[in-house]
Amino acid sequence: MKPPTHKVRTPIFPLYSEVRKLLPIFEGVPKALVTSMIQAIWEQTGTPQNPVDWTDPDKWIEERLSGEHAGLARRIWLESGRTVNPRHIYGAYLFINQFALAVPDPSGRYRISQEGDRFLAEDPEVVRRLDDLEGLLELLRILSTKDRARRADLIPEWGAFLEQYSRYGTSSTIKDTLRRRVLNLVERGLVARDGNTYWATPRGLEYAAATADVEADRKQETMRVVSDFNARQRDTLRKRLGEMPPYHFEKLIRDLLEAMGYEDVTVTKESGDKGVDVVATVQFGITTITEVVQVKRHQGTIHRPTLDQLRGALPYHKAIRGTLITTGAFSKGCTEAALFPGAAPIGLIDGPKLLDLLMEHEIGIQKRTVPLYELDDSFFTTAEEPAVLSTDPADELP
Repeated sequence: MKPPTHKVRTPIFPLYSEVRKLLPIFEGVPKALVTSMIQAIWEQTGTPQNPVDWTDPDKWIEERLSGEHAGLARRIWLESGRTVNPRHIYGAYLFINQFALAVPDPSGRYRISQEGDRFLAEDPEVVRRLDDLEGLLELLRILSTKDRARRADLIPEWGAFLEQYSRYGTSSTIKDTLRRRVLNLVERGLVARDGNTYWATPRGLEYAAATADVEADRKQETMRVVSDFNARQRDTLRKRLGEMPPYHFEKLIRDLLEAMGYEDVTVTKESGDKGVDVVATVQFGITTITEVVQVKRHQGTIHRPTLDQLRGALPYHKAIRGTLITTGAFSKGCTEAALFPGAAPIGLIDGPKLLDLLMEHEIGIQKRTVPLYELDDSFFTTAEEPAVLSTDPADELP
């Protein structure tokens, strides 16, 4: 049996647009100069107590670099149209070397390779191969099985993929490799985002389908069926919230707050207006504080007067913060006033977020576990995986 291909090779994975801007700049530049410039920048990272500001290359290049290092950094910044900050090119540098998009000639100067020329021309075959080797195709397939997903929702499947094909396995590296590759797909229009929620675009779905093999396609179809079922259950839950008798709705909110860690949850008034006001205590660090929670059950928009009313009730209950929950949405003014400087903080949970919390804590909904058996190819091979490239430039740079 053929051993699994080593995938997800490049740490600090870059945007392809950044790589395409750097390649022509690297042409003819000694590789030793690029590596020593990166090292010179890396040595000035500062400390948490004394951080270094790298946001303005027009300023820091002149202050912190000199000679050829300053000249190359200035070229990168200006010739990229002030879009590529020389402080953050290490990931692109690793990617270029990993896949030999530019290689040193006998004198040690970078020359764009044939593969690099094809990458610059966005050759579909080359791009697809790189996407496959860096796990982007698998990530896109995972996303294509879901309606919308947060990055946290993608971690279990992404982590399982990394376990089989890569040497990344810690929680931090799983999250970082996922985040950087999602951003790459977003920039290319294959994935769309709204805050921390992502979904495959029509282009992304078409691309994923064109590159799927038979087994992956079957698994994808299975996951899509599950995703569709979950989406229908979520929609049904949303409808049920609006149909529940007031007493049952009060119980649901009480159960949710307790599942979220609130204690002494007490309903303070009848919910004739389809809302429920609650006083509860919650552990905040080593301190137990009192919090007022108000719920408005309707599909409209909550405006600032409702928030101001809740904030005004805090002293009466000796509370120092509050949370406003609605099955609808919040106006812009309400959102802006929630964390107004000097005022007591008010947390906002809108309809979609409420559904997320109910599903996360399994309130009014149950999570069913169905075993999915998948052959572990790595068990049947003794081939060793190549080591992961270090994210510390000192390990590669002279």
